[in-house]
Amino acid sequence: MLKRIWANPWLQQVAVALAYALAYTLLRQVSFSHWFLFAGLRFGVLLLVPYRYWAALAVGEAIPLAYTAVNCAGEYGWPWASLMMVPPMLFAMPVFRWCRERRRLFPEGATPDVNVFLLCVLATSVIWTAVSLATVALAQGPRTNTLPPYREIAGWYFLGFYLGTLTLVPMVLLVREQLLASGLRRVWARLSESRLAMETMCLLLPSLALLVWLASGPTGAVSQEAQIAMFLPVAWLALRYGWRGAAVSGAAASIAVVLAMPSLYDSNTLHAEVFVSFAITTMLMLGGRIAVLHEREERERADARLALAVAQRNVYLGEMQLRQTSYVLEQMSGAIQASYTQLLGRLRCLLPATDERSYFRQAAVTQHQMYRLADSLYPLAWRERGLPAALREGSMPRALDEAGIAYWCEIGGPRLDELSNNVHLALYRLACEAIAYACAKRNVSRIRVRLRGGSFEGRRWALLCVESHVDYERLSRVRWDDLQPALGASGLGLGALKDRAAVFGGKVRVRSLNEGNRVSIMLFDTTLA
Repeated sequence: MLKRIWANPWLQQVAVALAYALAYTLLRQVSFSHWFLFAGLRFGVLLLVPYRYWAALAVGEAIPLAYTAVNCAGEYGWPWASLMMVPPMLFAMPVFRWCRERRRLFPEGATPDVNVFLLCVLATSVIWTAVSLATVALAQGPRTNTLPPYREIAGWYFLGFYLGTLTLVPMVLLVREQLLASGLRRVWARLSESRLAMETMCLLLPSLALLVWLASGPTGAVSQEAQIAMFLPVAWLALRYGWRGAAVSGAAASIAVVLAMPSLYDSNTLHAEVFVSFAITTMLMLGGRIAVLHEREERERADARLALAVAQRNVYLGEMQLRQTSYVLEQMSGAIQASYTQLLGRLRCLLPATDERSYFRQAAVTQHQMYRLADSLYPLAWRERGLPAALREGSMPRALDEAGIAYWCEIGGPRLDELSNNVHLALYRLACEAIAYACAKRNVSRIRVRLRGGSFEGRRWALLCVESHVDYERLSRVRWDDLQPALGASGLGLGALKDRAAVFGGKVRVRSLNEGNRVSIMLFDTTLA
């Protein structure tokens, strides 16, 4: 039943007119000549309310204006009262129509164009100031002889419209952006997690309260400096959070200046309001640019994360291809051995016993070489028991042992097993590359590998250290010829290490030691812990 009643378009128009009239009347009670909060309300509704309600808004504004005009007509005359009844929003509607039709103010949806917004504020403030001056010019009666010069009145009106709009509307645009981005249900959750809200409550409001207390004291240098200093929070939050920070801090600073006002037409307060208006304007412009730079930086970070994710998937696909190649080589090794055995069985009667043993040895060596090649591509120990077994017992440790290089591996850390399979693969390949880099100059006789894992701020990490030392007595017995191919590394040096580590957001550091060096590699897992 209520839905059916509310669906009546005439009832909607009446409700909008009455709601706007009530809000306009309430804001007029806290407004004065150089601080018109109702101007911010007028600006906001013309900017955001659909066109079909504009007539209702004009009627709603005309109601309190007509009440004031009728009551004061005997004091200022009916020509003044007649113009007073005309809603000033009618004269500014073409400006808002241009902004909304051309999509100048919201070019990309919820985020406003701050420069266009400030241009609209300036234009509407000039229009409403001109309408107010025309109304004052029509006033008649004895009290009109005591009015200040029109130039001074124009300054008050313009400051009131301009500062009143900057006090309310940027906050309205900020709330609108948050509602469109996350919906009403998630706004409170995002507000509790917002650093802007936290710094506003913990730093901005206490600092402004202190400045209000200082400015409310006896009139003097301290009071004036405290009023002027209220622009500092505006600049601080604008530099940190762009136009959003300027919107919040600007509204708070404007209210703080008015709270510290000792009298209605205090000259120091007027100067402070002019300064705060200038600060809010400049910080909104600067904040708009900062917000654009922040959004560009966020997009670049998102693109970088996407590029790293694609690179990691490509690395994983490459490892899967190596695993498939390893499986094929193992199958070929068995097939060659079987074929070789069958062939020698048929030719046994034609071959001497010594040749037969030689051929069997050659077949065994060939099979062993293919097995080592398959194992270096994708270690068998890796498939069966994971990264620790591959680093301790895989093809790389065996190759070092066969070459005569002492090898030792230490693995620790409670979070190492929680790393993804991609990171495990990268750690093994980086260990092989680091060892190949250490052995490239052939001045290594002992290698020690240390691997640690952990978590920091929700990101899992792994630290790989490869230390190489030289023992000249043992160095003379090292066999280098067959070592490099058996390590399963590209052998491209430090550049390959850095490139592979960068795919996982890691860094490589090389440090010289006494008779050796250390290669330290830090990797991060992209998934959250």
